[in-house]
Amino acid sequence: MTDTIPAPDGFFPHAPADGAPIRAIAWRHTPAPDGAATIVFLPGYMSDMAGGKACAVFDWARASGRGCLLLDYSGCGQSDGDFADGTLSRWADEVCALIAAKASGPVVLVGSSMGGWLMLLVALRLGDQAQALVGIAPAPDFTQWGFDAQAQALLASGATHYRDNAYGYDPTPTHAGFWADGQANRLLGQTIPLDCPVRLLHGQDDDVVPTDISMRLMAALRSDDVQVSLIKGGDHRLSRPGDIALLLHTLHALMPAA
Repeated sequence: MTDTIPAPDGFFPHAPADGAPIRAIAWRHTPAPDGAATIVFLPGYMSDMAGGKACAVFDWARASGRGCLLLDYSGCGQSDGDFADGTLSRWADEVCALIAAKASGPVVLVGSSMGGWLMLLVALRLGDQAQALVGIAPAPDFTQWGFDAQAQALLASGATHYRDNAYGYDPTPTHAGFWADGQANRLLGQTIPLDCPVRLLHGQDDDVVPTDISMRLMAALRSDDVQVSLIKGGDHRLSRPGDIALLLHTLHALMPAA
């Protein structure tokens, strides 16, 4: 049986700041009660809002009367655009524009893998509107620690780098524009001026993002309320039923009132 991809609730027209053509950004939204926080789920690299974790969070939020906003970055899923044109900065622009259109109150950002890096960049833009963060194997600065010197030289030359990937599109491309933008948006070498509660979930058997990255992120965050949970036997996806249950429990603890 083929899994049915949930249809978007709509498409948000986003005009990139660099003057590129307007792109229609696919989104799903269940509104929050007045004054309550909206969960915003940020998928990983080459992922989209049809993924298991995103759908589980959306279904839980809707069933429990909480707000939730999902989206596909441009060039991903059901959104317009070419993936080769995608960068962290462009996707952060899209996320912030959609939040401004759909979630006027506080938000709880949930970021998976690359989405965990994007979560931080978006939170820095949102300021106090970001009520809490939940990172799932967050991967800030992976354009630095995730590529050896030879790969970085290739990317710096303007070429595309390909690598094997057991968790998605194989081989997975990294385009020079994305890499250069990532290098310009590194965070781990400085204090990250965020003060909201942060929860980081990381599988001990993650072979894509080392668990040390969550520890480095905890140290870099200015917030005093940061917790790292290492999950025995968990891989990079953290998509087993128990992993999903932990994610939902973490969200419930951060936003108990529906």
